[in-house]
Amino acid sequence: MNVENQTKITEIILLGFHQLQRLRTVFFSVILIVYYVTISGNTIIMVLVSSKRHLHVPMYFFLSQISISDILLSTNIVPKMLSVVLHNGGITSFAACITQYYLFCVFEVSECFILTAMSYDRYLAICAPLQYNSLMDYRLCIQLICISWILAFSLAFIVPVTISQMVFCGSNVIDHFFCDFAPLLELSCSDTITVQIEGLLLCVPILIIPFLIVLLSYVYIVLAIVRISTTTGRQKAFSTCSSHLTVVSLYYGILISIYAVPPKQTSLTVSKVLSLFYTVFTPMLNPIIYSLRNKDIKEALNKLVNDIYRANKCKRNT
Repeated sequence: MNVENQTKITEIILLGFHQLQRLRTVFFSVILIVYYVTISGNTIIMVLVSSKRHLHVPMYFFLSQISISDILLSTNIVPKMLSVVLHNGGITSFAACITQYYLFCVFEVSECFILTAMSYDRYLAICAPLQYNSLMDYRLCIQLICISWILAFSLAFIVPVTISQMVFCGSNVIDHFFCDFAPLLELSCSDTITVQIEGLLLCVPILIIPFLIVLLSYVYIVLAIVRISTTTGRQKAFSTCSSHLTVVSLYYGILISIYAVPPKQTSLTVSKVLSLFYTVFTPMLNPIIYSLRNKDIKEALNKLVNDIYRANKCKRNT
């Protein structure tokens, strides 16, 4: 193929979920509700952590960072997706498409590292409770978060830059609802082996190593919990980790299955459903999981609701 004689792509057409054309209104409404719940739930988590003194501890500080990442991830994907669903397709510039993919990578990678920092925090809390306050201080928390975001912006930059330097010609249609790795490569007229190798190599520092650190942390946590003599003590220790463990299982399980160990033959429908789950539904589930399974969050939320109710009642009385 003579690449120089091909017309270079300047716009990308996203087909979205064109198979659901008859259910377009229902699907649009569901995604809109999920987006609203995602923004509201994560914003509430951030407000609670910042306003309630008893939540000013490392675990909830990391949780608020997860909420920031979830809000940014959803806002990067969902508004454009809603437009694509509503109009049964959409057009975006090639530059905007690459930018969306880069930001998607940043927020996904940042969450990987923040979840890893949270697992280290839980390890210290369970396995070294007497040294916890001196080891996991405010300075270390800030350092871990800064490292997480710096690594996210840096590592996520590699693949999008390589993709942007490739030649794209011919078809400009992506049968997806956002600009993801595999759909972009399908449009390229260049040899994609280099960027594919980059993607696989980056899975090591981004997915595999953080996952192994989380796994190792929980091995030590489980061993420490088993050594606790009382049933009440074991339940209390496990309850402090259950929410984080649930989120980690969902997050790493889906990402590793898609990017680190991709199936050889995955249908477009399955790929879209998996992508829909971890870009749209997982950010909504995170605050729900932490709220339902965390006593401190539930108490702080109840107190916040009561404070708002009393303030409104006082305004009406005056």
